[in-house]
Amino acid sequence: MPRLAELVRQLEDHYDPSWAEPWDAVGLVCGDPDADVQRVLFAVDPVEVVVDEAIAAGAGLLVTHHPLFLGGTTSVAATTAKGRVVHRLLAAGIGLYVAHTNADVAAPGVSDALGETLGLRDLRPLQSRPGEAQDKIVTFVPSDAVDRVLDAMSAAGAGTIGDYSRCAFLTEGTGTFRAGPNTNPTVGEPGQVTQAPEVRVEMVAPRSARSAVLLGLLAVHPYEEPAWDVHELAALPGGRGLGRVGKLPAPTSLSAFTDHVAASLPRTAWGVRAAGDPDRVVRTVAVCGGSGGDLADAARRAGADVLVTSDLKHHATSETIADGGVALVDAAHWATEWPWLRAAAGILATTVETSVSETVTDPWTLHARPTTPAEGP
Repeated sequence: MPRLAELVRQLEDHYDPSWAEPWDAVGLVCGDPDADVQRVLFAVDPVEVVVDEAIAAGAGLLVTHHPLFLGGTTSVAATTAKGRVVHRLLAAGIGLYVAHTNADVAAPGVSDALGETLGLRDLRPLQSRPGEAQDKIVTFVPSDAVDRVLDAMSAAGAGTIGDYSRCAFLTEGTGTFRAGPNTNPTVGEPGQVTQAPEVRVEMVAPRSARSAVLLGLLAVHPYEEPAWDVHELAALPGGRGLGRVGKLPAPTSLSAFTDHVAASLPRTAWGVRAAGDPDRVVRTVAVCGGSGGDLADAARRAGADVLVTSDLKHHATSETIADGGVALVDAAHWATEWPWLRAAAGILATTVETSVSETVTDPWTLHARPTTPAEGP
């Protein structure tokens, strides 16, 4: 039976806490890292009804998307709903772990799950974060030492490009130097100008691995004083970031697409509403699980016809439509994030028993529509 700490490690391999926004509160909220865990329940909200479900399921860990305490607190007394959640979790021996904005920007993350639920293809970040900082490390090696230098640099983290490893560019040339009187050169003699055939070796490496790669290079290089250069590369957009953009299998109208969104997401009292011309053709779709209304302009620049998100505001929506921007589809906040739960549960599914809460914790519980035409404004 795995320990809670092992499950946390697996989750953080996919949802690194350092990716979270500075204001966010992610990670292990309560629970003993050394406790054994047999079952894990995944839910959007850490609320009392979900705690009831976790207790009934015999879960040892509850993983939620939304934090329990997003702001600071000075008390967890059971006089408030949040305090009662803490008391009941501790009394039942259930840990609580939160993956919030770090899961939003992960690849795959919350918006990938939403896009896949809507049947989008070729998903890419809507608002990319820079990829990991990279260096290009260059050194000059005798031909008979090239393989061991490549192996050492690769073992230290250099030379990985996508799914390829030990990647390098090699160029043959001539090196020249005059060894000092107190040296012991591998090639040539002290005091003499020497020319030697060498191979220029170029490899990329994460900047975080720079020291390890250089130490690996120096450990196996045959020269007494190897020459090497480090070139810091420009940061390129990475695979992580807010929102996703993808293509529908076939064009459709905004009206039909809105129906499709409503049919694809869990049913809530809030439902699904749209802003824009009902007959507008929709081919490219931007999505953002949770509150993503401020991504409307990014969606337009990305070539999207519509943005699917939640918590849209009246004035911003009106201005977006009036300015000829993307159409907007507004679904319940809870519903746009719920698809991620199955993806997150899949991370632990081979290690522990997992389940996904289907309890609707969207706070809106009623939706009334007029049965007769309204009179006046």
